[in-house]
Amino acid sequence: MAGYRKQTLFLYHILQDKTTAVAKITDFHGLFFQSIRGILYYLILIMVTLESLEKKMMATKQNVILVFFGLILSSPALFAENWSQFRGPNAQGVASTTNLPTRWNKEENIAWKTAIPGDGWSSPIVWSERVFLTAATNDNKECRVYALDLATGKILWDKHVFDQVPQQRHPKNSCASPTPVTDGETVYAVFSDGSFVALDFEGNIKWTNRDLNYYSHHGLGPSPILYKDLLIFPVNPSSRVEPVVAGWQRAWDQSFLLALDKNTGQERWRGERGMSRISHASPIVIQVEGKDQILSAAGDVIQGFDPGTGERIWTVKSNGEPCVPTPALGEGLIYTAPTGGDPIRAIRLNGQGDCTDTHIAWEQRRNAPLIASFLYVKPCLYSVTDGGTFSCLDATTGEFLWQLRIGGTVSASPIYADGKIYVLSEQGETTVLKPADNPKNTAEVLAKNHLEEDAQASIAVAGNHLLIRTTQHLWCIGK
Repeated sequence: MAGYRKQTLFLYHILQDKTTAVAKITDFHGLFFQSIRGILYYLILIMVTLESLEKKMMATKQNVILVFFGLILSSPALFAENWSQFRGPNAQGVASTTNLPTRWNKEENIAWKTAIPGDGWSSPIVWSERVFLTAATNDNKECRVYALDLATGKILWDKHVFDQVPQQRHPKNSCASPTPVTDGETVYAVFSDGSFVALDFEGNIKWTNRDLNYYSHHGLGPSPILYKDLLIFPVNPSSRVEPVVAGWQRAWDQSFLLALDKNTGQERWRGERGMSRISHASPIVIQVEGKDQILSAAGDVIQGFDPGTGERIWTVKSNGEPCVPTPALGEGLIYTAPTGGDPIRAIRLNGQGDCTDTHIAWEQRRNAPLIASFLYVKPCLYSVTDGGTFSCLDATTGEFLWQLRIGGTVSASPIYADGKIYVLSEQGETTVLKPADNPKNTAEVLAKNHLEEDAQASIAVAGNHLLIRTTQHLWCIGK
């Protein structure tokens, strides 16, 4: 046992300063258990605390271990995924959570609801027992980041991070649309003028970056992602001076993928797009032949970038702006759709240079989404139009399998969890679907749940609860 403890403590010193171990138990509680690294953290904490208690309290090893395992088994949050970014842990809108609610209304099956001051269509994110989201107050001038307690909905802190000058934007957009992202220690947020802020979990500002001076005819819509020590964000502006059509109705060469150092906010690289137009699609991380790439779609293009240098690896050209749906990944393919232009496309991953003529696996013109992102659940690719038509394609071939009119207007991206698909309309109604065993058969409508407030943000999953942001409130669904 002594030898094992020495080995474990050696590993612990690599991961974290030993002196903070006991104090960090509460912070780690529920954060890491969903991964192998989380299990290692708990074993290490047990060993460190055993050593300390043996010296100071003469506690038995058996009792301490029982306490720790009691802590683990008593907390449902321990076994939950952290919904740490737009569309969740995999950026694909898919969660492994079970026992999620199927039916609710504004009075029933609501754990809590909290009024959120200001305007914003950023989606909530979750890390352990905390929920984060952004808003703009005081006529969209004041940029704010909120932290809420997941158990109660209480606002733990409300940080006014800086002011911005509200600019031109699409009627469906807001001045706080990008969903924040977190690594479990820091929350990163972006606002409509292209300003970045990083805060710790107590609401203290670690750094800001206000270098961009961003402008787009439609405003700012994509969300940032984290990759190792980088904060990555697509910058797809249009001209604020004549000719204002540049970057909007006419392609230009001023767009790029931006990487900031997540610890300092300093720029690390820019990945130049070449000719493209405005976009609100968020980037995702993919792996191609054992190497990571950053996949990013813009108006008229979808591209892969080297995450270490920002070098553009490949491009597939299209025709349409703005590109709003965030791409999905499955069957060794990327699924994307430009708005108001070319059809839904499936693109093979291993391209180099301009591979428009060689790497398009299939196309489908029926029911291309305008705003909502795709949802891949093997063997199907699901999409929903802004007019509320939900469709299912064969993800491998692009064959159109079925469609279902769910009603309303849809901007939020659908999610899949607990064997169910959740589709939120702008009218605040969530349609719950159960896919059939045979993918060629239409999904069953299990429920239609109305909160009677407008909604455009995408649903987040938190343990066995759903978080839904509406115009006035953040709702926690489920008991």
